[in-house]
Amino acid sequence: MRRKMVSFLVMICLICSTCIAAFGEETIDYHDPSQWAYDQIGDDKQADLFLVCPTVDLGQNGNMNMSLEDQQTKESFVGALNMERGIYEDTLTMYAPYYRQATFPIYSLTSSERECYLSLAYQDVREAFLAYLDSVPQDRPFVLAGFSQGSDMILRLMKEFLGDPTLQDRLIAAYCIGWRITDEDLESYPWIIPAAGADDVGVVISFNSEAEGIMDSLIVPNGTKTHAINPLNWRTDNTYADASENKGACFTNYSGEIVKEVSALTGAYLDETRGTLKLPDIAPEDYSNSLFPDGVYHLYDYQFFYRNLQENVALRTDAYFSQKLLKDAA
Repeated sequence: MRRKMVSFLVMICLICSTCIAAFGEETIDYHDPSQWAYDQIGDDKQADLFLVCPTVDLGQNGNMNMSLEDQQTKESFVGALNMERGIYEDTLTMYAPYYRQATFPIYSLTSSERECYLSLAYQDVREAFLAYLDSVPQDRPFVLAGFSQGSDMILRLMKEFLGDPTLQDRLIAAYCIGWRITDEDLESYPWIIPAAGADDVGVVISFNSEAEGIMDSLIVPNGTKTHAINPLNWRTDNTYADASENKGACFTNYSGEIVKEVSALTGAYLDETRGTLKLPDIAPEDYSNSLFPDGVYHLYDYQFFYRNLQENVALRTDAYFSQKLLKDAA
């Protein structure tokens, strides 16, 4: 296990060296509150959220990483976070760093070509996480969460840091939604444990929504299997959860306001081959967008299951503190 961790760190260092050559040696001081989109929002909670934003910079200026001097894109960055915040903010104190995320065009590159840009993004997220750990009590529990590229960044944090038992004990859960978790990930990093139910703690919650006919996507390429859980019935097999179990799909704007809520929008089941979440009760053309093919519901992973996720964050947090009380009393 130690050898695998050393190999991971060596790989990160080598890639970061390449990116430093390409982008300069600038590092971000995350002890500066201005470098945070969310900085201790809702500080009356018992636990924290470390949230990483999805891709918002479309690279229309030819840039491969987001500039932290681009105020317009930073507004979109905050807006994307706001679309998810309602799931977490009633339960957790929220932290979310600005970071030089990779822009959308890098995903047209090969995995080795895009890694330089993703590594620069991770360099920032890593520094922010270390600054967060410095700023809070050493026993304070936290949730890690992201979406899409944000979930990729959270998974990288888990690979590097969550092998530490003291951090494992503080982890309520990691919501790595809209990203894949492979057998290789689990074999190489045994402390990454997929959720098996609605209230287990110290686990990873992940899923990727798609229509029944989809066999390939940017997030889960054809031939890849991801580990996932159904956010309607919290099962990891292919048991179908009826639309009646969907407590509310919420479509939010950049202010975080719910502009439309639909109960029982769709049921869902897990595909045994791909591990993806199949949604049989909606029409792909009703959710068309310019970034993904019809039937790849990536942009809606949070919104389709908003109320179920909101309830689950509270449930897992309560379960964490209940288990902690039992441990402390033992």
